[in-house]
Amino acid sequence: MKVLVLGAGVIGVTSAWYLNAAGHQVTVLERQPGVALETSFANGGQVSVSHAEPWANPHVFSQLLRWFGREDAPLLWRWRVDPAQLAWGLRFLRECTPGRTQANVAAIVALALYSRERLQTLRDELGLHYDQLARGILHVYTDPRAYALALEAARLMRQFGLDREPVDVDACLRIEPALTEARHLLVGGDYTPSDESGDAHLFTRQLAERAAAAGVVFRHGIQVDRMAAAGGRVAGVIASDGQSTDLYTADAYVVALGSHAPGLLRPLGVGLPIYPAKGYSATLTLADGAVAPSVSITDDERRLVFSRLGNRLRVAGTAEFNGFNLALNEVRCRALIERAQRLFPRLEVEGEPQFWCGLRPATPSNVPVIGRARRYANLWLNAGHGTLGWTMACGSGAALADLMSGRRARAAFPFLC
Repeated sequence: MKVLVLGAGVIGVTSAWYLNAAGHQVTVLERQPGVALETSFANGGQVSVSHAEPWANPHVFSQLLRWFGREDAPLLWRWRVDPAQLAWGLRFLRECTPGRTQANVAAIVALALYSRERLQTLRDELGLHYDQLARGILHVYTDPRAYALALEAARLMRQFGLDREPVDVDACLRIEPALTEARHLLVGGDYTPSDESGDAHLFTRQLAERAAAAGVVFRHGIQVDRMAAAGGRVAGVIASDGQSTDLYTADAYVVALGSHAPGLLRPLGVGLPIYPAKGYSATLTLADGAVAPSVSITDDERRLVFSRLGNRLRVAGTAEFNGFNLALNEVRCRALIERAQRLFPRLEVEGEPQFWCGLRPATPSNVPVIGRARRYANLWLNAGHGTLGWTMACGSGAALADLMSGRRARAAFPFLC
């Protein structure tokens, strides 16, 4: 088939790679001048199956009460005159029951485990290098209540095949000695040795280069305006390059536009429960001899991650629900640095931190939407990965290519078809 992929973030590029490998003729449209320049640009860097517990869970209400009124809260909800935000929030509440949480964890873990396997295979086959480290992910806790809840979540994930095991404070320090100065803060942790970290932007760039060499056509600087449909099929995509508007046609269309997917699909009568969750990051250049972590760390209580990317440390996380606002909040940026200094007081850096924010496409359940749109035979969706886009990218792309090629996807996940 001739396939048109909309979006060249990590989800769009992995989709294009696997579709091309399956024998399809693939063109990718992207509004930015290069790949992975929006949400995939400076994320937390974790390939983290261990982060599978959704934000919507039975314990979130007590957390929200503790965070209420704090500008630096891990989850910050800014009320807007926005029906989409209200509808998303109501669906989020519905996902907080124990039964829904368990089903969502099962789906996320299944896709994430499959995706991590596909990433490792792809890395070995193509010889990709993106500051990756296969040293696991260590979750650390400074609050006994939060630690007790985390042990419940880890126990559930182990039932679905993830090696997330509890560890005491001494074990935390053996796994990551850079935490030694913060020993007095810690009450325990859990460790997933099979998880990884790496630079999603570097990975996506390298994969796009390999895809282009294999025949995938990338068209940059193309703004997708709308989709035309007739007779239960998409007839084409109307897009512009700033000077002219053209109609792009294909046999099949893949929407991998993250938070922007609902706006494009709404006129077609296709509703997606996706809302942008703004995440922040700070990238620190490490001085020679800096005492910095080399194992990726997750600070669950602050919803922050710390990933070593070569001579850089990426500090990232939190979620701000504020529509498509991309303004950097100084308080939230400063909170990243303060927490890094608190956990790693001997951290020495060169220059100023590079702050960034991106709009993560979140579903209320944290389960992405992957498969064929029900109203259109040739319209396919790969969106809504939230904080786990990098973790789920390869598995999502590989599964989508299987589905579009008439094969059964190998992950035990609720695909749309």
